[in-house]
Amino acid sequence: MRLLQVTVASLKCTLIAVSDALSSGTAEDGARISFATPELLWQVLTARRWEILKAMAGREAMSIRAAARLVGRDVKAVHADVHALLDARLIDWTADRRIVFPYDAIHVDFMLKAA
Repeated sequence: MRLLQVTVASLKCTLIAVSDALSSGTAEDGARISFATPELLWQVLTARRWEILKAMAGREAMSIRAAARLVGRDVKAVHADVHALLDARLIDWTADRRIVFPYDAIHVDFMLKAA
């Protein structure tokens, strides 16, 4: 299973994790994308964008129109959400200009603490 881990971590914590992985010569399984704050995570990963990721998970590359059909939404609205997901590097373009979410599952991990 190809897993994407989505976390909330400061830049400092992320750089320490990368440094540790480089120095030990071992890496975690799967891919990881970190956001600096929970607010930023939810700004990028809106409910509509989660819906697109869920529909694309484990599927072959597709056109934006095909993604819109999967989620039952207007192509223009999905187009805007797809570009936000592309900007966040959550989905990718293929060589033939189709979109792909190259993971079968997403794991989200963050903690909210009292202020």
